[in-house]
Amino acid sequence: MIITDSGGIQEETTILNVPCLTIRNSTERPVTINEGTNVLAGTNPDRIVALAETILDGGGSRGNIPELWDGKAAKRIVKILSQSMGG
Repeated sequence: MIITDSGGIQEETTILNVPCLTIRNSTERPVTINEGTNVLAGTNPDRIVALAETILDGGGSRGNIPELWDGKAAKRIVKILSQSMGG
């Protein structure tokens, strides 16, 4: 389990299927909550501890890797650029 306030870590834990508690009230990466392993814990210490205990007891979110998070973005970009340039 990772406890963080970092947006980048939220994405990394999702791709690695590691439970994540984000100690913030919002995230600019909602896909990590909707499909990933991330849970918004807020900033209340009691809530953070309760959620951490739930995860440690095996009750953490079991996420999916979001669509297109397959490591092939560069290939897709090259294809689009090539097509737009007539190649």
